[in-house]
Amino acid sequence: MAEFKLPANSIIKEGKAWPRPTGASRVKNFKIYRYDPDSGQNPRWDTFPIDLDDCAPMVLDALLKIKNEIDPTLTFRRSCREGICGSCAMNIGGSNTLACIKAIEDFSGDITISPLPHMEVVKDLVPDLTHFYAQYASIKPWMQTSTPAPQDRERLQSPEDRKKLDGLYECILCASCSTSCPSYWWNGDRYLGPAVLLQAYRWVIDSRDETTGERLDNLEDPFKLYRCHTIMNCTNTCPKGLNPAKAIGELKKLMVERLY
Repeated sequence: MAEFKLPANSIIKEGKAWPRPTGASRVKNFKIYRYDPDSGQNPRWDTFPIDLDDCAPMVLDALLKIKNEIDPTLTFRRSCREGICGSCAMNIGGSNTLACIKAIEDFSGDITISPLPHMEVVKDLVPDLTHFYAQYASIKPWMQTSTPAPQDRERLQSPEDRKKLDGLYECILCASCSTSCPSYWWNGDRYLGPAVLLQAYRWVIDSRDETTGERLDNLEDPFKLYRCHTIMNCTNTCPKGLNPAKAIGELKKLMVERLY
């Protein structure tokens, strides 16, 4: 009989439960993943009761309150607070989203917060996105042309061509969609994932770019593009309301059309 054994540090243990705020009438428990690879200890769940009457409305506000007032060792990324930079992407209540635009009141019970799934953890809620960004760089996400640039103006495009980029350029590369995709979990070393493929499509259809053929050639691989099975996790979880699954489908159509 086959016997499987998980690595020792894959077992998450119960951690510290902090005391309830004195005199608070509206309290929400935040159960937060804690892990420091350098410590040699297992990951744990720490529980922080927060007085909602003394906390701003977003999940990021609760995290900042915890770090500033309860446990300064809690580690997470944040920057803009407006859903623009993508720094505070994490798994909140079982779904990938941005802490800065996710309201506490969206959850009826305790809130569980963990790093983006299936990524190496730097510490606590900070995932290692090195490989993700390397994949993004591999699609050459900048305009490539062979003709000289106009001397007196930028490269122009029609309003119709510009409209094709709507729903694509707004991607903030938070990695919420890619880390919600089982195909990316299993084949992340070769499959580019929804976020990168969304951006690949953005440059393929940009009328000002002159390397459409080369860009499609770069995606002609059994794994880079075709590991997508259109289960729509990426679209359902995108905090910006974008549709990576549709962009991937359009890329597949372009791949077929160039054969005929």
